[in-house]
Amino acid sequence: MKNFAPEVIADDSGKWTGNALRFATFDEANAYVKDLYSRWTSVRETRVVESDEPVNYAWVDSKLVAKE
Repeated sequence: MKNFAPEVIADDSGKWTGNALRFATFDEANAYVKDLYSRWTSVRETRVVESDEPVNYAWVDSKLVAKE
């Protein structure tokens, strides 16, 4: 099963970078990365990519929630 990882470009390098957050759905990952974009002034672009890593977070009511 595919999971989803948010990524951003946050400098002039054009390089996509991510973190260890993995979400069960594209919509959760996308909502998280859009929220991140609204808080970080250096973010230039956002995207969501598929990941094989286990889900470790959820985006619930506009908040990041760790999965156990």
